[in-house]
Amino acid sequence: MEGLVAKWYTANTGKSYDEFTKLARRVARELPPGSAVLEVAPGPGYFCIELAKLGNHSIIGGYSITGLDISHTFVEIASRKATEAGVHADFRQGNASSMPFPDNTFDFLLCRAAFKNFAQPIRALQEMCRVLKPGGRALIIDLRKDASLDDINHHVEGMGLGAINKMLTKLAFRTMLLKSAYSKEHFRQMLEQANFRSVDIAEADIGLEISMTK
Repeated sequence: MEGLVAKWYTANTGKSYDEFTKLARRVARELPPGSAVLEVAPGPGYFCIELAKLGNHSIIGGYSITGLDISHTFVEIASRKATEAGVHADFRQGNASSMPFPDNTFDFLLCRAAFKNFAQPIRALQEMCRVLKPGGRALIIDLRKDASLDDINHHVEGMGLGAINKMLTKLAFRTMLLKSAYSKEHFRQMLEQANFRSVDIAEADIGLEISMTK
């Protein structure tokens, strides 16, 4: 996403900001102080910013937080929002299938609501494994292909959107997002071509949570 589409997405997802806050708190409970964290495709940077705030409040050290997004617009938006929030997160432009980081760099990696959009998903999984440190963990959260339209409509109704954005979001789920989403079995097949030591795939609401350990 670039330009006006990225700005629309930023405003739309901002209506569900509490989801990013809850996810940041959940992740922070499992991260040792000083952990190096990478979010792949952070978009407007909401999760990174909330995690950085939690790190700043820790008396024993915060986190080193990086966001990698293919969108120049999102990198600009996320960088600006982090500055406005008074936190530090390093947002960079780059491709998930060819990450500009050395091997064994990060302790934790998150990819939320973006994996289905990657042009080279298997390569992206391999890159996620490569940039994690031994014992490092990754979490992919994304829509599952068999989510029902009733469940999706219920999910969108709870997003706090206006009438027009609600209609557009439901349309996007039906016409684009479900078509590009993966099933649990497809994820298993793709992960067989990455080198993670352990993998767990669980259903959550209309999505999947894929937990991986290097």
